[in-house]
Amino acid sequence: MTSTVDLLAYIPSPPQGVWYVGPVALRAYALFIILGIIVAIVWGDRRWVARGGEKGTVLDIAIWAVPFGLIGGRLYHVLTDWPAYFGENGQPLDALKVWQGGLGIWGAVFLGGIGAWIGCRRRGIPVSALGDAIAPGILLAQAIGRIGNYFNQELYGRETAVPWGLKIFERVNSSGQLDQLAGVSNGEVIRVVHPTFLYEAVWNVLIVILLVLVDRRFKIGHGRLFALYVAGYCLGRFVVELMRDDFAYEIAGIRVNTFTSGIVFFAALAYFFLAKKGREDPADLKSKDYVAAVAAGEAGVAAPVTEIDSAKADAKGADAEDSESDAAESASSEASASTATSDESSDAVKLSKKDKP
Repeated sequence: MTSTVDLLAYIPSPPQGVWYVGPVALRAYALFIILGIIVAIVWGDRRWVARGGEKGTVLDIAIWAVPFGLIGGRLYHVLTDWPAYFGENGQPLDALKVWQGGLGIWGAVFLGGIGAWIGCRRRGIPVSALGDAIAPGILLAQAIGRIGNYFNQELYGRETAVPWGLKIFERVNSSGQLDQLAGVSNGEVIRVVHPTFLYEAVWNVLIVILLVLVDRRFKIGHGRLFALYVAGYCLGRFVVELMRDDFAYEIAGIRVNTFTSGIVFFAALAYFFLAKKGREDPADLKSKDYVAAVAAGEAGVAAPVTEIDSAKADAKGADAEDSESDAAESASSEASASTATSDESSDAVKLSKKDKP
């Protein structure tokens, strides 16, 4: 048994992960998932515009990708932990309770990718280019989502005595019954474990930085940055899975997530090296509606204006204003000179008349 003095050095878990405002339950897990999605959309859209795409595109695609991703993430979790829901003493209806945690990232990326493909096809833009733009934001969103796991006291590793070990508290509801998810801590420490959710979050942030640096240095495209994100995440997840001892479905004594991490890692790495090098032409990132509007603009219909076009227009406008100003100054100077010449002529005539006998 770990002494109280030893426990003072460890990382404490939050006392609760759910707060009630009247009948409404505010769940930390859901809030951090939503925050991560917002960050991914906002940052992804900025990166898309910087590559030559239209502002607002990522939000439009997210309308398809996010619901598909949530469904895919939940399906993967339920299928890989099916005994907890459909096994002996399982609760099948709990499979629908997403707010209790449990989203498999591979299922989320797979079905989310299908949703993104549908959205991109409707707009007429390449899904691989969009994947490169949003890859760092997606991984940062995953890191933010891991904070929700911290509040849920889940996704932790084996027991440990390292100074950064995580204390898992016993939580009870208002009736004093054990409720680890929605209850409040009673101060009793159940275990001290490896905070594997924290390891994964830190790893994700490091890979985000790597993706941004690689993208700036080598200008890669055609889905290769997205593949690098997938490979980088899987490498970290593979190590994290080896540190966990919570219940999970296994194949030949190996956690299914470990298998998945390895297989997807090599598949992503193969795509990275085999895919087309370079980056897409900015013109290829314009939606079919934009292209149609530009074509119509040649016939006298105004075309949509992007941020890049707007900046160019501002620059041209400034040049035009300078030209107009110079022309005005020139005209004014000519007018002044003409007036002066006229005055001199008038004075000469007056002198001529005065000197005449």
